[in-house]
Amino acid sequence: MTLQEQTAAATPSIALDSRYSWFRLAVSLAAATVSGVGMWAVILVIPSVQEEFGVDRSAASLSYTSTMLGFALGNFAFGRMIDRFGITPALIVAVLMIGSGFALAAATSAMWQFALVQGVLIGAGTSIGFGPLIADTSLWFNRRRGIAVALVAAGNYAAGAIWPLIIKSTLQTDGWRTTYFIIAIACTAIIIPLALVLRRRSPIRTKAGRDSLAASQPPLKPISLSPRALQLILVVAGVACCVAMSMPQVHIVAYCGDLGYGPVAGAEMLSLMLAGGIASRLTSGFLADYIGGLRTVLLGAVLQGVALLLYLPFDGLASLYVVSLIFGLSQGGIVPSYAIVVRDHMDAREAGQRVGLVMMSTVVGMAFGGWLSGFIFDHTGSYQAAFLNGIAWNLLNVSIMTTLLWRSRRPRFA
Repeated sequence: MTLQEQTAAATPSIALDSRYSWFRLAVSLAAATVSGVGMWAVILVIPSVQEEFGVDRSAASLSYTSTMLGFALGNFAFGRMIDRFGITPALIVAVLMIGSGFALAAATSAMWQFALVQGVLIGAGTSIGFGPLIADTSLWFNRRRGIAVALVAAGNYAAGAIWPLIIKSTLQTDGWRTTYFIIAIACTAIIIPLALVLRRRSPIRTKAGRDSLAASQPPLKPISLSPRALQLILVVAGVACCVAMSMPQVHIVAYCGDLGYGPVAGAEMLSLMLAGGIASRLTSGFLADYIGGLRTVLLGAVLQGVALLLYLPFDGLASLYVVSLIFGLSQGGIVPSYAIVVRDHMDAREAGQRVGLVMMSTVVGMAFGGWLSGFIFDHTGSYQAAFLNGIAWNLLNVSIMTTLLWRSRRPRFA
């Protein structure tokens, strides 16, 4: 018997949806919120880094691009890691990457060094708070899996609401390098104890646990596709939904500037989107527990398409605030609901890598979509065509989800 099996055998059986499951969810949400700093800190320090290194804005912005690429790859890599070793070793490795990344970034002397550290260490490490923690949390819930996944996914948005307020003050008084050192120490000191609290592995991960849960666990929901085919289709859907999603999120500030409203109005609209996104994630989580992941994604995609359409006729200042809030309320629950689809239709023992791969595709969609919208604007001189492009990608996602829903009503693929 291996050490892992001995530990599992010696660990008391814990039921899904138990009090311990909810305690674990709270710890995971805290870890997701703290680790999420990696996505937001770089946005705040770009002007300071640009000025110090004497580069143009596009060169400075590469640090954000590298962060997102690292974040995308990290979702899949850490997803595979938690399938094999559990969330605690993955969290510890990730926080060591985050901590060392912020410390090394603070000591860089060139823009390329800063961008490299942001991608390889900070971006990849930060990914632990998204797909991997979502996948691990899903293993501890059955009846309330939707809201549990939504709560953990909201940690990413919570980080975007909390960390900028903390960073802004130290950035102004002590500079970006000191701020990065403080973040390195804070993340390491907070996340390692949280990781140790999560040492216990889900009963679904052990044969004895699966046997004891067999009577209460519902079977996988039927769908007339092989796991590999379903995985590939979900990856395409993830890219499509987030190419559409990226248009307002990435370009709303620039769009407001072009309309003459200024960047402050655009920043306020982005904040409204994030606030609406948190509400959307929680609402979608409740909904997924009753109607399933596929229907929840489809509903969110349809509503996102409607919100994108509203940007075309309404470009007044007041109307843009309203439409941006509607957009946030529409789209926030789509991405975490993909994790519910994976858990509804695929083996729980592969949840980490399968959820991680889908989450990676959504990040790739955001990165590609943000660039594509800018490319379209450069060649048309207007964001109208960029919005239409987003609507087209959203229709692709709606078509995919509609097809999957139809397939789910047929006998399971053999």
